[in-house]
Amino acid sequence: MENNVLENALVVIVGAGPSGIATSALLNSMSVPNIIFEKEDCCASLWKKRSYDRLSLHLAKNFCSLPLMPHAFRTSTFMSKQTFIDYVDEYVSRFNVIPRYCHNVESALYDEAEKKWKVVVKNTRVTDKEVCCQEYGADFLVIATGENSQAIIPKLPGLETFDGVVVHSSDYKCGESFRDKSVLVIGCGNSGMEISNDLSENGAHASIVVRSQLHVLSKEIVRIGMLLLNFLPVKMVDWFVSFLAKFSYSDLSSYGIYQPAEGPFFFKALTGKTPVIDRGTVEKIRSKKIKVVPGIEEIQYNIVEFKNGARQHFDAIVLATGYRSTVHNWLKDYKLILDDDGKPKGKYPNHWKGAKGVYCVGFSGRGLAGISSDSKAVAEHIYQLLMAQKPTHAPEMV
Repeated sequence: MENNVLENALVVIVGAGPSGIATSALLNSMSVPNIIFEKEDCCASLWKKRSYDRLSLHLAKNFCSLPLMPHAFRTSTFMSKQTFIDYVDEYVSRFNVIPRYCHNVESALYDEAEKKWKVVVKNTRVTDKEVCCQEYGADFLVIATGENSQAIIPKLPGLETFDGVVVHSSDYKCGESFRDKSVLVIGCGNSGMEISNDLSENGAHASIVVRSQLHVLSKEIVRIGMLLLNFLPVKMVDWFVSFLAKFSYSDLSSYGIYQPAEGPFFFKALTGKTPVIDRGTVEKIRSKKIKVVPGIEEIQYNIVEFKNGARQHFDAIVLATGYRSTVHNWLKDYKLILDDDGKPKGKYPNHWKGAKGVYCVGFSGRGLAGISSDSKAVAEHIYQLLMAQKPTHAPEMV
């Protein structure tokens, strides 16, 4: 850092994904000045740069809109990745959200003496001879980097000896490059199941590791369940949804997929594990185009040994093992709002509010619907605090 220029901001938002842009848009609508920093060169970089080609939203569009801008009537009920990206770009333009791209937050620390957040930001576009870092003083800090910041690479015995291709789902685009290859997908969430399907459709010999119990639902069943949750208790909705799933899929235990005793929505609330939303993978498992295998015992070069003693040769491994938050790396006072695992310390629905003016958006585990409710709560809370401080900070309504 060659220079340290202090600039004051009322609200600093870290991250220009859906969480950050939604919060900024709402604050803009309330005439609350805010600065939004994004380390990448675009908004919604996870969608634009780190998602596979065939990705589509698994939930109906009415559960996937951001505040102030419902999806158009003509938009299909279940949107493609590109449709959602176009929606995000239009959202940023319509609500005058202006992220400072290629600005990486290096650290954030609460200054007790000044009662402000000190946020150090590095501009990665400039050369070493220019001013590359700035320190901002902010009354409020909004963490909008989400739960999916860094790819999780599991510690598998012998993975370092594997002779083939190892790729995380964040770098996987399409199964075409794996045609006629034997590919092992590790991770049986929605990404793992869909990547297995994509591999199979592109001529690869796909196997998927399924170690834990999971619910399998169609997107239509999930849509019905989410609508019913507005009117009925979870227990009743779970019973009905489980009945529909059993009617649609029967018992999948003979294929290596076991269902939890708890219903899908209660299980999600209990464990954080989302039901697998099937888009054709189950049919390929039934027809043996995709093979379900148990947990891994050891990897020896191209041979993978499983917990049941079976051994199989693979040309490639896809790690659909999820992501982790990296907030701990830069938020020095993270315990004001997050626990050691990067999860909100507060219980839902008040998880978004920390101490000393720090907030988090998009950490509820409830997808885009959670982002929408979080951003509304945060923006409204900041606005009400400013109104209570009139005339010191209160924004001029336009």
